[in-house]
Amino acid sequence: MNTFGNLYRLTSFGESHGKAVGGVIDGCPSGIELDFSAIQNELDRRKPGQSKVSTQRKEADEVEFLSGIYQGKTTGAPIAFLVWNKDQKSSDYDNLHEIFRPSHADFTYFSKYGLRDPRGGGRSSARITLSRVVAGAIAKQILKKQGVEISAYTSQVGNLKLSQAYSELDLSQTETNIVRCPDTEMASQMVDLIQDVRKNGNTVGGVVSCIAKNVPIGLGEPEFLKLHAELGRAVLSINAAKAFELGSGFAAAEMFGNQHNDSFYIEHGIVKTRTNNSGGIQGGISNGMDIYFRVAFKPVATIIIEQETIDIQHNEVKFGAKGRHDPCVVPRAVPIVEAMTAMVLLDFFLLNKRFF
Repeated sequence: MNTFGNLYRLTSFGESHGKAVGGVIDGCPSGIELDFSAIQNELDRRKPGQSKVSTQRKEADEVEFLSGIYQGKTTGAPIAFLVWNKDQKSSDYDNLHEIFRPSHADFTYFSKYGLRDPRGGGRSSARITLSRVVAGAIAKQILKKQGVEISAYTSQVGNLKLSQAYSELDLSQTETNIVRCPDTEMASQMVDLIQDVRKNGNTVGGVVSCIAKNVPIGLGEPEFLKLHAELGRAVLSINAAKAFELGSGFAAAEMFGNQHNDSFYIEHGIVKTRTNNSGGIQGGISNGMDIYFRVAFKPVATIIIEQETIDIQHNEVKFGAKGRHDPCVVPRAVPIVEAMTAMVLLDFFLLNKRFF
């Protein structure tokens, strides 16, 4: 399954240390005028080497479109694109050819396929997510024409977490700091924590929160194609994602029905709810309120600290990782979460014939 989506589909290809990473987008409506600088900006938000809290691998990540676009507009044909890999250091992985790194895909890939690419994780590398960002950037532009706005931000790193609801935050501040947290004071603390973790040869996890505004009522199907189920499937396919929480999420388990139910009311002739514990989705279908969810990301599995593991011959061994790695994946995951959200929403727009 290297293809994601129903009508708006992305097929991705490439490996971390291969010649290139790219994809083919199928099902994109024709006649969409694209802002290529905006697409590149999304890739810049995801690319490595962008700050002191990310991996120091240096990649320009300049996207090259090969088909499906003429005179700046989509033609309706498949959109093929690629990004060349230019800063691989495969020698950093010479000591890992026969070692199964803890909490990586090494063991499962080898068990399933009988071989694996140890260079940077190969196909299991987070570098592959750049194809999602390209497809998501195009989807975001199409959705923006329909009034839909998607904003994600870092809401937690380690034990540092925002206490405010997203409605109380100034999300325009998200891109003003390197951890992409809209609270500048908390952002500073997060940066310090990530730097301390890196100095100790360790990593730390966190949470990305995402909001989609102005989503129309009626997106999603009532049984096996529920909108929140597809959003969960999308974001949980991102590397290092461990949990998905819509609206009130796990807190709902501690509430009573009269506390959790979202009461309806009318405002200027529009149906709204006084609370949004449902996260903008009820019965698998959007209800017109903000779609709100959170995604938890584990600490990056590659750490410099010496660990115990086994090799291909099942010998117990010790090793310490080398190379350039993120001490915290969360800041770079923000645009990926937005991209996957945009792809899902555009897919449902097309399924519900919301265009033209």
